[in-house]
Amino acid sequence: MLAENEVNRVLVVTAHPDDADFGAAGTVALMVDRGVEVTYLLVTDGDAGGNERTQDNAGMAELRRSEQTAAAKAVGVTDVRFLGYSDGSVVPSLELRRDIARVIRQVRPDLVITHHPDRNYQFIAPSHPDHRAVGGAALDAVYPDARNPYAFPELLRDEGLTEWTVREVWLNGGSTPNHWVDITDALDRKVAALLSHVSQVSHREGFEAFVRDRFLQNGATAGLPTGRAAEPFQIVSTA
Repeated sequence: MLAENEVNRVLVVTAHPDDADFGAAGTVALMVDRGVEVTYLLVTDGDAGGNERTQDNAGMAELRRSEQTAAAKAVGVTDVRFLGYSDGSVVPSLELRRDIARVIRQVRPDLVITHHPDRNYQFIAPSHPDHRAVGGAALDAVYPDARNPYAFPELLRDEGLTEWTVREVWLNGGSTPNHWVDITDALDRKVAALLSHVSQVSHREGFEAFVRDRFLQNGATAGLPTGRAAEPFQIVSTA
């Protein structure tokens, strides 16, 4: 596992607006506190993410982009990028691998945080098909695509983007975490980020209490003292 002083740039790759906030906003807030540069890359605009069809897909996408920008600001992230894929139909295609590899070469992160590509049979919510597709494509973009100077030669030829090796990947949403981050000091900011997604959470009664309880339970699972909250990850070395 990379030491804290070895992580200077982080790229968080997710399928939809709010995914980063459910999975890693507390960890991100603590990283930003340490001076780490964090970039969010969202594969879709969340255009199919509403609960009532009060506007068309384009309107929902615009709303959710603005909500994600506000949520990112709540934890100190200002670099938020969208690839514009269609919500609900993402597959781990060569095109998606190239688009993620492009951003890896642009940002040149030490660490990538993304979805676990496997279905979680203990807790189904993180296993949305888009999540699994993005997680798989992001892992493929990390290895071998972004580090291979012969992969997607147009990135070098047309955009001057040289190869880059990501040293570690943290997966969220899986059933086999092997690392927990104590986010107690950032829990309020995580909650604030999640509450920014008004279109997704405003209808859920007791949502804030649910979030706090869930991550306090994670803290107990991690063996932290009572009253501490945690976010779980599975660490993958790319060495």
